[in-house]
Amino acid sequence: MTILPSTMFAVIQTHDGYSDTATGPVIDAAADWLAEAEVPVPQPGPGQVLIRLRTASVNPSDIHFIKGEYGQPRVQDTPAGFEGCGDVVATGAGAEALNGLRVAFVAANAGAWAEYVVTQAQMCIPLRPEISDDDGSAQIVNPLTAMAMVDIARGDGDAFVVSAATSQLGKLMCSLGRDLGLKPIALVRRSDAVEALKELGAHEVLVTTDPDVTQKFAVLSKELKPRVFLDAVADQLSEQIFCAMLNGARWICYGKLSAELPKLTQTGQLIFMGKRIEGFWLTQWMTSTPPADQMRVVGEVQARFADGRWKTDVSERLALRDVVSNLADALKKGDGKVIITP
Repeated sequence: MTILPSTMFAVIQTHDGYSDTATGPVIDAAADWLAEAEVPVPQPGPGQVLIRLRTASVNPSDIHFIKGEYGQPRVQDTPAGFEGCGDVVATGAGAEALNGLRVAFVAANAGAWAEYVVTQAQMCIPLRPEISDDDGSAQIVNPLTAMAMVDIARGDGDAFVVSAATSQLGKLMCSLGRDLGLKPIALVRRSDAVEALKELGAHEVLVTTDPDVTQKFAVLSKELKPRVFLDAVADQLSEQIFCAMLNGARWICYGKLSAELPKLTQTGQLIFMGKRIEGFWLTQWMTSTPPADQMRVVGEVQARFADGRWKTDVSERLALRDVVSNLADALKKGDGKVIITP
């Protein structure tokens, strides 16, 4: 029987609810939003598990959340962080099958940036032994989103558009698209990323700082006929890309990296060209997708990490006790993940 401590170290939120402003997933100092604390070890209720943390990954949604810009309200004095990897050390009624297993998890109401985490058993995925803790900590949010959204895209033709393509999720979607015989059109900010993305699987790469980017995309749109735009940026250029797409195009927003508030300049396209603007939220997908379909996707994700087709690019590692002081600087280093360890 595992003997658990009564308290644990955690990085907790210092604000409640939502913010009145939205400035995107960037911070100048984590101490504006977070604090260090010694808090009680949580107890799992029915259908829940208690996990001893091995690693946690930092996603843009984590930063949106601590700033009050996410779709769920903050709760002051509770740990931050959504996603991680760890060992199940205690379970509530109905979750006993996970006891002792190493799992990837999503803490649906935040809580991953702590020595121990409670979450719903249905938000956990037992990990194959050949998958590293780093890959385990980034096993759900990006990979499942990539699989789910590329699956949406392939139903509307051979080509699709991906913004923020140098992100971990963008890279996964480009490589998956290639493997499925599709033609990802990648949007990036830097010209030095073009060749690397083509090697990963992008069919075409456009640099968003190019003054002719919209004209170049319009040519590609007529040639390749993409009808799905998977967008994590949601700025005015996103709207221009959407407007340059053909009849029946879908602008699927799954993030908001830009603080810019885009204007709809051609709303007639929604009426006369059958275009749609939609959102994608993984939590909703996980709770609404039939279990058999989820298991198929989870199995494919783990297979890709296990055989090396996918991997987690790590830009910086932070000890849990260094998050408040060093997270802001760590987030500025490269396109990889910031990984947190206890």
